[in-house]
Amino acid sequence: MAEAILLKDKRWSLSGMTALVTGATRGIGHAIVEELAEFGAVVHICSRNQADIDRCLTEWKSKGFSVTGSVCDVLSRHQRENLMETVSSIFHGKLNILINNAATVIAKESTDYTAEDVSTIMQTNFESTYHSSQLAHPLLKASGYGAIVNISSLAGLKAFPNVSVYAASKGAINQVTKNLALEWAKDNIRVNAIAPGAVMTLLLEACMV
Repeated sequence: MAEAILLKDKRWSLSGMTALVTGATRGIGHAIVEELAEFGAVVHICSRNQADIDRCLTEWKSKGFSVTGSVCDVLSRHQRENLMETVSSIFHGKLNILINNAATVIAKESTDYTAEDVSTIMQTNFESTYHSSQLAHPLLKASGYGAIVNISSLAGLKAFPNVSVYAASKGAINQVTKNLALEWAKDNIRVNAIAPGAVMTLLLEACMV
């Protein structure tokens, strides 16, 4: 059994790989960072709150993980651009893995959504994923081996009550994932989406209030 574990670890080693994970200080993003770091990747994270970043970096340093972080509200185009400049500087113009995880949800009846609600959800969930992928493209291409993983949702595939706009944003992510995978295969960049079901995170709790 021990030998099998060693072989698995060697097979899936991410030693020498670099990764960027958005929305990484809690929930699914936090777990992804730990998994990447356990397999040897050097990871940069972003979050809206510096205190949350500092808390996580202290935790991960105690585990021997190689993780850095910077503040970025992915709702802001300017902050997304600054984030990618930071990542380019830290990783010397190359990036192997981009995890588009940051997202928000506003739970309401479909008749109650405002224009501001729709803009906030679509910009945070879909536009940030699309734009971050565009910004990361030259870094991923330069690495010679790039991978994008977009965190979608089961809500993007089937209907659930009170999350119609969130569902639409995740459905858009599912489709653009296919398009980017097709277009960027020539650049040796793989693009995939993961659609989790219900995971007890703060995002899910917001839907249950």
